[in-house]
Amino acid sequence: MDSPEENLVAFLTERSLTLAAAESCTAGLVADRIARVPGASKVFWGSFVCYSPRAKIKMLGIESGILDKYGLVSAETAAAMAAGALEKSGADVALSVTGLAGPEGDGSETPVGTVWIGTARKTGPETAESFHFGGSRNDLRSRAALEAVNQILKQLQEFF
Repeated sequence: MDSPEENLVAFLTERSLTLAAAESCTAGLVADRIARVPGASKVFWGSFVCYSPRAKIKMLGIESGILDKYGLVSAETAAAMAAGALEKSGADVALSVTGLAGPEGDGSETPVGTVWIGTARKTGPETAESFHFGGSRNDLRSRAALEAVNQILKQLQEFF
């Protein structure tokens, strides 16, 4: 059976689509998963690793008001990250991941383990879905990266 990443690269290749990513808590793990697949360079634009709030603003063009109002780990931030990656890259579709990997909280009401995965495409609105993962910090990050690949593949299969 093919991996989610292999299925994603095949899907993008068959439809001549390109993908960009914006990663916060996964810090490049999504890009790593995709880049392991032979032929990924034909369809994967790359990933913005935007770990800090300032990086999200500077690299993706997210308005600071979104981060101030909704927080770093929110549907609005995930959607804005995906939209920013789409706009800045010129790709056909984009995904984003933002979450609270812990082990401590960030002072907000958001529980450790919360992850938002966003998607955006040129032909439709941004979406964001919430997940909660347990385990160690790095287990959570790995699970979030895998889920991000699964989510963008699911979105693509629904719309293309």
